[in-house]
This record gives sequence, structure tokens and C-alpha cells, in this order.
Amino acid sequence: MRDAPIGVFDSGLGGLTVLQSLTDLLPGEDLIYVGDTARYPYGDRTTEQLQRCALAIATDLQAAGAKLIVIACNSATAAALDLVRERIPVPVIGVVAPGLRAAAATSRTGRALVIGTRMTVESGIYARTVADLQLDLEVATLACPGFVEMVEAGRTEGPSVVRTVRERLAPMLTSRVDTLVLGCTHFPLLARPISEVVGRGVTLVSSADETAFEVRDLLERTGWLRDRSTQGAIRVLTSGSPARFRTLGERFLGVPLTDVQAHAFPELDDLVSADR
Repeated sequence: MRDAPIGVFDSGLGGLTVLQSLTDLLPGEDLIYVGDTARYPYGDRTTEQLQRCALAIATDLQAAGAKLIVIACNSATAAALDLVRERIPVPVIGVVAPGLRAAAATSRTGRALVIGTRMTVESGIYARTVADLQLDLEVATLACPGFVEMVEAGRTEGPSVVRTVRERLAPMLTSRVDTLVLGCTHFPLLARPISEVVGRGVTLVSSADETAFEVRDLLERTGWLRDRSTQGAIRVLTSGSPARFRTLGERFLGVPLTDVQAHAFPELDDLVSADR
């Protein structure tokens, strides 16, 4: 099991922020990343649809030999983490709890704002997780429609991006939070314009690094951690265009993606986005 890969999935490019943290912390691990771009954005999906997507992808990752699976999407974590854990016989880690632990450790006032997709915000997952983890943290949430679409289009900087970010975050600019949780794995790719809008008094928290720490701790406990002296490989499977994913993925990661392949999920064909 030690030499088996780690599986990671998201609706598209956002989960690459988690993949980056995993490669930085665990350079010896092989990684299989699934970007389900044919069905993004997950944030506009129903709970039932997200459960179908997550279960289909996790099943394929298990079949590919994954020793552990990371749901690198907040919306899919909110909708399907418990279900996938019930159905898939390997450890499954989501991204909501790690982000909240980081926020609780970061905030000086105990007040944080979570920004995310509509689905994540409406699910109430953050309030429930704060209670489950018994964190001393007061959490408000704000949906930010359009952020995922900007990232998937490769638009992460520039005046128009800053303008959109400012419009979406306007409700929080007069709030008293000192910590902003990026409650979507796409959002760290907008960290620069978000920081410009919220100012230096607000600390941005991403779940990516904390999720990687959780993965490392689990691998250490199970004895499945690979030797750091080896160099892990990254394999990418996408339900959309491999060429487009490679181009944008290399831009965001800053490293070559030499193994990017098309991968179909026939059982999810009825959920393909109209413009894909």
C-alpha cells in the first residue's frame, strides 16, 4: 500500500491548489488528479448530483489503486464526504475541517468569514463542522458567484477581476472579521485580488496546506508514507479537454504536466454542462 498513489479530485482546476500543497509536503508520493471539467461548476449542482459525481470519481480512483482519496472541493465535501466514506474502502479526506482548524488557529478575534460557492454556503457545512470540532470560532458565510468561472477561464488577475471581487465582497468590507476562509479550492488562485480588496488587516486562510498535513499524518499513522528520496509522479485525468487543462494547469502550478489524459464517466453523461 505504501507505493500506491494518492487520489485527488475536483470539478476542475481548483483542486490543483491542494495538489500543489501535497507535492510540496510529500514529494515522494505518486498522485492521480481528476478534474471533472465536463460538469463544473460543482457549486451550482444539487446535493444528489454532487453525490453521484463524487461517488463515480472516487470509485474510479479506488479502481486505479489509490490508497487514499482527497475530495479537493468544498461543495463536494459538503454534499458527499460521508457517503463516499461509507462506500469506498480507503480513507477519504475532505477540505472543510482542515480549513476551519487553520482559521481557528489564525484568528485573533475568533470571528471569521467563509466565502464559497452557493451550494457550499447553503449547505450549512461550516457551522456544523465548527460545532462538531468544538472550535472557538464564530463563522459567517458569503456566496461568491462567478469566482470559479473566472479561474476556469484563466482570469485570475487584472482590473476586471479586481472589480468583480470587490463587488462580491462588498458585504464583508464593513464587518469585523479578521480572518477570511477561502471556502472553495479555486479561490486561492484569486488570492492576490482578494487580498487587494480586503486589505492587510484580514488574513486569508486556505484549506490546501492543512489538508496536506492531514494526509501526511494519516499516512504516517498507517505506515503508508513513501520515502521522500523518491520523486513522485503526477497523472491527470480530465473529463474535458486535456490540452486546455494542461495549459492552464501548468500556468497555475508552475511545473510541467506531462501526463494529462481524457477520462470519461459514462454514468454521469446526463450531467454534462450545456457549454462543454
